[in-house]
Amino acid sequence: MTITHRFAFVGGMLLALPGAAVAQGQSDAQTTETADTLVVTATALKVATPLIETSRSASVVTDQDLQRRAVDKYDEALQYRAGAVSQPYGSDNNSDWFLLRGFSAEGSTFQDGLRVFRTGGYFWWLTEPFGVERVDYLKGPASILYGAAPPGGVINAISKRPTEDAQGLFEIEGGTDEHRQFGIDTSGPVAGTDDMRYRLVGLYSDGDDELDGTDSERFYFAPSLAVDLSDDTTVTFLASVQKDTGTPSPTFFPAYGTVGNTPFGDIDRDTNLGQPDYDDFDQRQVTLGYELDHRLSDTWEFQQSLRYSNLDMDLRQVYPNSYVAPGSREISRGVVDRDGEYNALSVDNRLIATTYTDNTENTFLVGAGYQTLSLDYTSADSFRTLGDGSSYYQAIDTVDIFDPDHDAFTRPDTGDPTDHDVRSEQIGGYVQNQLRLYDRWILLAGARYDSVNGTDRFNDETGRSSEGYNDSQVSWTGGVMYLGDYGISPYLSYSESFTPLASLDNSGNSYEPLKGRQYEVGVKYTPPGFDGYFTLAAFDLKEDNSLIPSETGVQEQAGERHSQGIELEGVGYITDALQFKASYTYTDTRMDINSSLQDQRAPLIPYHMASAWLDYDMARFVDGLSVGGGLRYMGESSNSPDATPDYTVPDYTLLDAMASYDIDTHWTVQVNAKNLTDKEYVSGCDFYCYYGESRSVIGSLKYRW
Repeated sequence: MTITHRFAFVGGMLLALPGAAVAQGQSDAQTTETADTLVVTATALKVATPLIETSRSASVVTDQDLQRRAVDKYDEALQYRAGAVSQPYGSDNNSDWFLLRGFSAEGSTFQDGLRVFRTGGYFWWLTEPFGVERVDYLKGPASILYGAAPPGGVINAISKRPTEDAQGLFEIEGGTDEHRQFGIDTSGPVAGTDDMRYRLVGLYSDGDDELDGTDSERFYFAPSLAVDLSDDTTVTFLASVQKDTGTPSPTFFPAYGTVGNTPFGDIDRDTNLGQPDYDDFDQRQVTLGYELDHRLSDTWEFQQSLRYSNLDMDLRQVYPNSYVAPGSREISRGVVDRDGEYNALSVDNRLIATTYTDNTENTFLVGAGYQTLSLDYTSADSFRTLGDGSSYYQAIDTVDIFDPDHDAFTRPDTGDPTDHDVRSEQIGGYVQNQLRLYDRWILLAGARYDSVNGTDRFNDETGRSSEGYNDSQVSWTGGVMYLGDYGISPYLSYSESFTPLASLDNSGNSYEPLKGRQYEVGVKYTPPGFDGYFTLAAFDLKEDNSLIPSETGVQEQAGERHSQGIELEGVGYITDALQFKASYTYTDTRMDINSSLQDQRAPLIPYHMASAWLDYDMARFVDGLSVGGGLRYMGESSNSPDATPDYTVPDYTLLDAMASYDIDTHWTVQVNAKNLTDKEYVSGCDFYCYYGESRSVIGSLKYRW
């Protein structure tokens, strides 16, 4: 689609906006009965819309889903949803990992519609699931609404917020690996008022982690307050404080001894190839912000979201190299040492106009957003990149991969630390229009302009250096959906993304941003008389401008990453007592490595994934008893195309189970088992290999009021 055609398409769609003289009454087309399982969310369009009526593929994980599966780590949230690889790097206790439609989600994490930053290599925001009431996953490029972001999609955590009715929850958990957790969640009207509501969410958890000698501890507190300033204006203040400490898990293992055979057998999955008496992690997070909703008239509404975030982190971690010589037991090790903090401010402003005629419903959105980040930190790492683009690895020691001797460790000296001063800024404006015609057609079009810039100034061993970017970008989206008979609604959509690159070319100029574009065709089906829905989507997603080495040794933007796939999801009630959630994903992701390795299969991405979860209310047999269980299948995957040697990671199937019993209207006891059979498996390989999570059993006691 050329620029001219895009302008014509978007312009034609926006001209469909009715004028101010259009009748502002509500048409019959606006009131549509939906099943209990259908979800209305603003993540896909930044306007509250039933997902079944959006020409984009998206998934929602509700608070009930999170509780039923006892999700205690954020990257477990999407394990039963199509299109997402959860925990591809194993059970990392100081980070959350997703791969979305074959792409990294490192820049795809949002909370309440505003970005949560993961930057500087290890300054990664951690999301506490107990403080979340819903997780939305918008699949594919989303730069039209969110600016710079990877093409795989956006994961948006919706914070718990005040409720109209008084309610509360107190929860105690205990389980394997010394797991302990205490949580409280209370909400309702402020005493003596009818225009203020509050919510207080707090949590403490600690326990051991997968690898020998690793552990983690978390404190979390999130107060919020909603105030009705008038009948037309509400402001909700949201804040949180979180502190994580512990011994980090170096989940990196060589292929030799995991998927590769050795004369000595396999490396035990709980082996710690780091240094538990030296490794340390300490991170504090603080947020403060608000959401403002003001109705200007029967047609126009103004919304504003603002959040300030601060993250302070100190990380010290020894890790193994990825290569072991055949027949050897020894592997070299390096160290990561980071100390610093960042401050971030994000704001998003939206004007929404909703108008009606006898045959149309039109939703017009215009908005502007701004975000800025300042990060100052020091690094004393074994692997260093110099200002001239060269890099080197400085090993600190070696260790036996089958029987590491942690007592023989000597504190490393990696030389003078490197001081980094990182700054980034994004400002953007966007417009979107969604037109519903004759209660049959839904037409969507949008465009966004962003200006982004960033720098990383640092003093390496060659002197003071700097790299960065200064780009502007226009992103487009469009879609059409037909609301057919018998609940069958086919759709077609197009969307774009961009991701800035901070490095410089051989001439000292910034590289062009990575640019993604996706074509998606699908159908959403709500069977008549059935409480549930099914979605089927096929997508073609491509990202250009990847950096690959040229014959001269200089990186050039000639690479491409291409992902094609099919996704199927279903949610609903088979009977009044039996609910199901099921998904299937086929993904073929290809990437260019260099001039000779082109169109190679990307690592960590299986061709096939499938999952199914069933919840059964056994009240007809035992009042208050319900059980649930799920299967997760991950097909075989490959390691990195330029790794030596090539390995195929075997497929695996995991079983999860749950039993819950309501003692009375207030008390509930629940037991969850993840990887019930304690299957030992490798979740994936790139240059390293990663063991998946072992069996965990968690029991909880909940009191609700």
